[in-house]
Amino acid sequence: MFKGMYHGKQCHAADIPTVLARAWAAGVDRIIVTGGSLKESREALEIAETDGRLFCTVGVHPTRCGEFEESGDPEGHFQALLALAKEGIAKGKVVAVGECGLDYDRLHFCPADVQKKYFEKQFELAEAVKLPMFLHMRAAGEDFCEIMSRNMYRQVLEVVAGCKGIADIEGLSKTIYHNTCRLFFPQDLDASADAQLEGGTTVQDS
Repeated sequence: MFKGMYHGKQCHAADIPTVLARAWAAGVDRIIVTGGSLKESREALEIAETDGRLFCTVGVHPTRCGEFEESGDPEGHFQALLALAKEGIAKGKVVAVGECGLDYDRLHFCPADVQKKYFEKQFELAEAVKLPMFLHMRAAGEDFCEIMSRNMYRQVLEVVAGCKGIADIEGLSKTIYHNTCRLFFPQDLDASADAQLEGGTTVQDS
C-alpha cells in the first residue's frame, strides 16, 4: 500500500520515504518489511537494503499460496524462496519466514487445502534456514493448531500476526513458543481475557 496500490489500482504516488521518515522521527528504530509472495519477498529485501534499520521476511501469505502451483513447478518455487532467504540472511537482512499461515476468511483467494499444504511446507523453509516464523491466522483455529502441533519440533520462534475465530487461545499458546499474538476482534479479546497463558505474550490492539 505504501506504493499507492490498493486492490490493483494506483491511488497515489509511492510514499515509502515519507512513511519511513515519519517513523524514524517518532522514535521507531527498526522496521521489518513483510513479504507475502516470492515477488514481494524480493521487493522487501530490496527495500531493506536501502537502510540499516530495515529488515525483512521471506515467505508466502496464505491468500497467495496458489502461486506455488501456478508457477508450474511448486518445488522450484520453494527452492527460489529458500535461495532468497539464504541470500537475505547472508546480507543480514532476512530475519523471519512469513508471513505464512491460514486465512479461511478469504478462501476466494486460495482454497483451504492449498493453504494447508503450503503453510506446512514453509516450516521446512524455516527449519532449513533456522529462522523464526511470522504467522497469520484468521478463522482457521482448529487446522492452524493441528499443523502447529505437528510441526512443534521444527520451531525456532513464532510471532502470530493475527488470530481470528479461535476460542481456545490457551490451547494455541501450547503450540507455539515465545509467541506474540495480536488479537483484534472483540470475540477473540473476550476469549483471551479468560485464558491462562504460560510462556507467551499476548498483544491486543485496542
